Amino acid sequence: MEIIALILLGLVVVLAVYLVNLNNSLVKMKLVVNEATADIETFLKQRYDMIPNLVETVKGYAKHEESLFKNVAELRSKAMGAGSVGEQIKIDEELQKGITKIFAIAESYPELKANENFLNLQANLKDMEEEIQKSRRFYNGTVKEFNTKIAIFPNSLLVGILGFKAFPFFEAKEEEKENVKVKF
Repeated sequence: MEIIALILLGLVVVLAVYLVNLNNSLVKMKLVVNEATADIETFLKQRYDMIPNLVETVKGYAKHEESLFKNVAELRSKAMGAGSVGEQIKIDEELQKGITKIFAIAESYPELKANENFLNLQANLKDMEEEIQKSRRFYNGTVKEFNTKIAIFPNSLLVGILGFKAFPFFEAKEEEKENVKVKF
């Protein structure tokens, strides 16, 4: 009877040590994911700060596009106040479409395309988009590691007890995955 009690006690100790180690490693991984999220938010904030300048620059040339400018401004406000990563992903996709439309409008105005402020804003936004993409790749890598760790057996049986949940990935929408149609 003592041997069975010692074996059970040993199993409980091993399980407790495993749970503590699992919890500690998941906490560390979650902090890395949170850091990656903060990096993305920092770059998005910088991009959000550039948007009013872009809108004002283009607005002087394309006054008839007022609804687009208003929509971009509203999306910028929503994005800055987004509560979750998932909500931020959704709003940011819509905002990116609005910015793309603004650049498309600019193509119709040769004098705007030659405007130094517009060219600087366009170059800065391009650089910012590259930084955001790098940050998203890092975020997705850390999320992949975290989500894999909580999904594998036996961790998948224990993470619910510890209160960990999977993080969403930043993913391209279906229309962004389609081939670009080139017309001559």
